[in-house]
Amino acid sequence: MVRRTLEALMIRAGRQHLVRTLADIAAQQGIAVQTLLNSGQHQADDFPAPLNAGRTRLYDGEQVDAYLAGLPVPELPTADDDEDLLDRQEAAALRGEPLSVWDRRKKEAAVSEHLVRVGGVEHWPRRVVRDYTPSPRRRTSGSGGGGRPTGAGDQVPRDQLPARVAQLLDADPALTAAATTDRLGVHRNTAQAALTQCRAQRLADVMEQCALTAAQAAAALGYPAGQTRRAGVRAEAVLRGRQARPYLAAVAQALHARGWSSTDTPPAVQHPEDDVCMAAFVLDAPAAPAPALVWSERHGWRTAPSRRHPFGRGAAWPPPGDGVRHLATGLAPAPTDLVKALLSID
Repeated sequence: MVRRTLEALMIRAGRQHLVRTLADIAAQQGIAVQTLLNSGQHQADDFPAPLNAGRTRLYDGEQVDAYLAGLPVPELPTADDDEDLLDRQEAAALRGEPLSVWDRRKKEAAVSEHLVRVGGVEHWPRRVVRDYTPSPRRRTSGSGGGGRPTGAGDQVPRDQLPARVAQLLDADPALTAAATTDRLGVHRNTAQAALTQCRAQRLADVMEQCALTAAQAAAALGYPAGQTRRAGVRAEAVLRGRQARPYLAAVAQALHARGWSSTDTPPAVQHPEDDVCMAAFVLDAPAAPAPALVWSERHGWRTAPSRRHPFGRGAAWPPPGDGVRHLATGLAPAPTDLVKALLSID
């Protein structure tokens, strides 16, 4: 296969779900990330080229699967699409701006509300990057600029925020993060996260009840297409999380029956990144083989050294060591097989 230059590669429209990190590729082969790095497999001439030039390299899963199976590696689409996802380097290049300028632009509400994290890397749709027009800087008396004062605390308690955002969204389906910030006096990032979560839950409800796609559900709810891409990705993950509930409930019962957990109630499925489902089980019995157990729809099961912060940083899948052990039992093993894997821990 002739490898393309990095400048020609990006996450093409409709392929976000295929993206894999080196950690994903290592887990796919049942090895640690460091083992993969030491082998140099990802640097081989015929290994698929990364989709980006940043520090966290991303790869197309269809190409990786073909390579690992010894099959011809398929070419990726080359035609530009408004829904292509661009990282910060690609966004700056498209606009003909230095990286430092884009790093300022991306904080504007008109850009940040379209942020999509893929493999922990920030991306934005091509149309948003291309069409974004910086708004004039406002100045008001007594401050250096418009908007919320720098360093000001959120005016609405976090536990009340979902309900307040839901009320605003009921009144205005086209609600933006900037408008939420103005109305509720919370930080823009806080507003965006709450708005995305609220939209995603509602989209998931409609998708589940009416068998619609995320785009169709957004139209049914009156959500502007340009504001709901991230919520649509999250909604799809919410649905997968709901489908995983019976399995996680069976695991919770097995752990409780073994005497490792004081409850047989499964934990809530969480989304450290919009497109991934994870869950953490606290093993609070003295005889438990680990403080906590983490499930990821991408990687399967591992132990965690901390009950308080079992996920660690985001959705990153840590290598074995320091209280982390990968349980090589597949993505969704039977609860009895999971218990056996835990019993085998030295």
